[in-house]
Amino acid sequence: MSTSSLLLALLGDARLPSGGHTQSAGLEPALRAGTSSAEVPAYLRCRLHTVTRVEAGTAVVARAVAACGGDLADVEAAWAARTPSQALRTNGRRLGRGYLRILQALWPGPVDACARTWSRPVVLGLIAHRAGMDPADLARLVGYDDAQTVAAALLKLEPQDPLLITAWMNDLLPVIDEMADQVAPLHTPQQIPAHGAPLIERWAETHDTTTERLFSA
Repeated sequence: MSTSSLLLALLGDARLPSGGHTQSAGLEPALRAGTSSAEVPAYLRCRLHTVTRVEAGTAVVARAVAACGGDLADVEAAWAARTPSQALRTNGRRLGRGYLRILQALWPGPVDACARTWSRPVVLGLIAHRAGMDPADLARLVGYDDAQTVAAALLKLEPQDPLLITAWMNDLLPVIDEMADQVAPLHTPQQIPAHGAPLIERWAETHDTTTERLFSA
């Protein structure tokens, strides 16, 4: 197993203190809007083809830009332009601050003064650059983390047989691999995918004003 693969296991661990336990990857508002638990596999695939692909592409590009000493603010702006929901942008930057703490603790070094305003995928790209993770594994990390976040949230929101959910995750692995292979060659902000998911964005905005909720997003 390569060091990059071991880093993938480390950063993909749900016990990592990154704030991921506060997330449902949009599942909680989706269920509130009428999505059934039986539709969760389709919901997972939808995310992988849209919002997760944008996040993975952003992370890969951030890694490439960091490696050549470029301005990560340009990557952040490209991600924001592809994330219409203010609630999703705010949450992404909140998670980015959590990953920034991990970066500074495990791979310390100089960071831009604006780093605390960067989103999760941009900070993950910087982590991948400093830690030596290859772009395909970085994209796999984003895809796996997103899907696993949904799966873990479902066990709390509408408990299912954990082995059934594990089977759903196993079925998704080739889809995650395919997505990772497609975004791994990206190098510039202009190349970041621009796939939208209007319902997920609308649900995020509604959830942001909901007072009785288990997850922040």
